[in-house]
Amino acid sequence: MDMRNVAINAKSAAIKLSGVPTQQKNHALKLIAEKLYQNRDAIYRANEEDIERSMAENLAMPLIKRLRFDEKKLLGVIEGINSLINLEDPVGKTLLATELDEGLELYRVSCPIGVIGIIFESRPDALVQISTLCLKSGNAVLLKGGREAQLTNRCLYETIASATREAGIPDGWINLLESRDEVSAMLKLDEYIDLIIPRGSNEFVRYIMDNSRIPVLGHADGICHCYVDSDHDLKKAVDIVVDSKTQYVAVCNALETLLVHKDIAETFLPAVKVALEKKNVVIKGCERTRKIISCQPADEEDWKTEYLDYIISIKIVDSIEDAIDHINTYGSGHTDVILSRSKDNISKFLKYVDSGDVFVNCSTRFSDGFRYGFGAEVGISTNKIHARGPVGLEGLVTYKYMLMGDGHIVADYAENRKSFTHRPLKKEFRI
Repeated sequence: MDMRNVAINAKSAAIKLSGVPTQQKNHALKLIAEKLYQNRDAIYRANEEDIERSMAENLAMPLIKRLRFDEKKLLGVIEGINSLINLEDPVGKTLLATELDEGLELYRVSCPIGVIGIIFESRPDALVQISTLCLKSGNAVLLKGGREAQLTNRCLYETIASATREAGIPDGWINLLESRDEVSAMLKLDEYIDLIIPRGSNEFVRYIMDNSRIPVLGHADGICHCYVDSDHDLKKAVDIVVDSKTQYVAVCNALETLLVHKDIAETFLPAVKVALEKKNVVIKGCERTRKIISCQPADEEDWKTEYLDYIISIKIVDSIEDAIDHINTYGSGHTDVILSRSKDNISKFLKYVDSGDVFVNCSTRFSDGFRYGFGAEVGISTNKIHARGPVGLEGLVTYKYMLMGDGHIVADYAENRKSFTHRPLKKEFRI
């Protein structure tokens, strides 16, 4: 595949797609959902072949779990598409309106980013989520999934491309890359590609950042924490910790490190140990933890580790300040939770934990674009510029300034014949 030509065509398609009306985009999304269901048997067969090959190649079990695309996953992505159809179009929204002078009006209006390259591993459902979000937000997309999901991704891509072609969406808006060489070539095409979103390991994301001049949006690790304060309800805390850790372990918003206040440790740790071990979770604990419950020792490396498996590390802390300091030292800025009844401690946690998602008295697993009502997500961002947390439709648009005048010239203002009013306007941009 000639990646330069692919990128040029994608750029052209992106410009055309930026002006496609909402009704047509929603019709295309409806067709995608219908065709995915119609082609489900072919998709399942392709996925079984991918799984069989990957198991023969001894792919890690957490990745095998991510790779599986069954009826539950299919119905999930279709539900996500239907949710996306019902969401407001993020393109063409008036974000600011200001009268600079009589007859001279400035508008800030949302618009698509352009061409987005997205590299992800294992999860074929991510291909559907990403491509449909890009379609709704008016962006062309270059998709590179993991080799382990090659047949499933190809089947999904062909189904989506066929549906959107039928709906009159410009050809070239969606593209599937299948080799590492194509990724390497894509990273050099900053003239045509506006944003890269990598979804994978820390090492992988760092490689992307180090080998491209294209802006990169994403996160490296999902080292998520839960801090149990001294006053929290025991049963609720156990339930939240177990859900955060085990509801689905092979994801970036699963709990990895549990921090427990010293005053509740002797009652809480035995209870949570029983509950976690029922789910076959291996517990690693600090020295103080091991004096209360029997578990494996945890060391410095455990605080820095995203397990993505049935393993959790536990540390006893003396105060909320110690918990916040630990999270800001070892966390990845993804999702962190406090379980507490103290308004003061909750307030401190929300203010001082430096993460994209900071929760109170609920599971880390709520950190998700679909659960936020974003219509799924293209990924989770720990960046602080442009988009942070789950990146849905709003994270896939930027804006442009549109100035509407009637013969206005700067000389009149520079030479004091006229003056600016800079009056806020309560009106939408219309031509």
